[in-house]
Amino acid sequence: MEKSGIYVGLDIGTTSIKVIVAEYLKGQLNIIGVGSERSDGLSRGVVIDIDHAVQAIDRAVAQAEEKASLKIKDVQVSLPANLLEIEPCSGMIAIRKNGGTKEIDEQDVMRVTKAALTQQLPPERQIVDIIPDEFTVDGFDGIKDPRGMVGVRLEMKGVVYTGPKTILHNTLRCVERAGLHVTDIVVAPLALSRLALTDGEQDFGSVLIDLGGGQATAAVVHDHKLKYTYVDQEGGQFVTKDISVVLNTSLENAEKVKRNYGYAAGFLAPKDETFNVEVVGQAETAEFTSEYLAEIIEARLTQVFERLKTVLDDISALQLPGGVIITGGQAALPGVKELAEEVFETNVRLFVPTQMGLRHPSFTQVIGLIEYSAHQSEIARVVKKAVFPEIELSSAQLENNDYTSLSATDSEPDKTAVPKKEKVEHKGTFDGVKKFFSTFFD
Repeated sequence: MEKSGIYVGLDIGTTSIKVIVAEYLKGQLNIIGVGSERSDGLSRGVVIDIDHAVQAIDRAVAQAEEKASLKIKDVQVSLPANLLEIEPCSGMIAIRKNGGTKEIDEQDVMRVTKAALTQQLPPERQIVDIIPDEFTVDGFDGIKDPRGMVGVRLEMKGVVYTGPKTILHNTLRCVERAGLHVTDIVVAPLALSRLALTDGEQDFGSVLIDLGGGQATAAVVHDHKLKYTYVDQEGGQFVTKDISVVLNTSLENAEKVKRNYGYAAGFLAPKDETFNVEVVGQAETAEFTSEYLAEIIEARLTQVFERLKTVLDDISALQLPGGVIITGGQAALPGVKELAEEVFETNVRLFVPTQMGLRHPSFTQVIGLIEYSAHQSEIARVVKKAVFPEIELSSAQLENNDYTSLSATDSEPDKTAVPKKEKVEHKGTFDGVKKFFSTFFD
């Protein structure tokens, strides 16, 4: 069950940084603030310049704070799946006496988690997340939360995710330098699957593809677990560069052309539609057809899809009943679904968020991050606390979140209090998104 309170999702992407402030109340997710800025200091999903990345985060956070009328302190952050490794883990401990009984408490759960994490890791890798599958108390398995039970022996089976130390360190350092406190770290495909996949697709198995600006990420989800990830180091930026080179125009003009006239599948482009482009070294603009532009875009996306297909065929992932679900900023290009069906030779579904004013696939990641954190079980939080004790978020913090109160009833008016939800939600949703679409595509 979701925890009521304020959640702030921070998605540090290659081409854009997005911040969403949301309130969970009675099972409803209400967006009350949106911030989006062009990324700086990132390449292919990885921070390469901390100072520039911090400045971009500051600008995006300031936008969200203005729309939501509150000061942002705590954020949930996603980590890219670059070089992510997924392994099963298990551990066992003896229950210590607690007040004369051997009742299992939170400390026991943390101890068994640490026992499950005894494997040796290369010096350049680090644990980025751990998710419990089940606990066993004195041979009785299938237990989801053992706290409060009495036993002698406690076992845990789960899944551990490891990634490069550099990615985790640089991401956390950027957030810290921006004056924010990380309350949850979530591997990006886990957050995406929470929002983009139906219960049946997560259960029977599906392939989730995130077409981002810097890279394309394929994730295989089966039995409600993330089983496999693969990152292709080409994304929407490469499409833009292709357009820039072929049409001999600047990257800024190429991005505008892609956004306004681009099609991912050539046969869908209007054959009689033309547009003018400023060409480098020429005083007059040059005229091109949308069909010609579509050929450029289709060539690059076909290469990306074919590489993903080769990898996914090797593990028979495309045979899963759920098929392929595509989201991410580049998924907004008309014809992406049709091109993907042609290459992957299976059923393809395009996912677009349904939240008012955020109906664009580039927002899937950050909204999924909030959904994942809000629905994370208490036992999952306790297990994660064993790995990241510094990012613990208690139930009390979740409900109050140390933000300016949303329900201030003091006689003295609070200048920083959030106005009535209806006004804030519309303002934060539409003004923020309007600026987002006016400045960049992904």
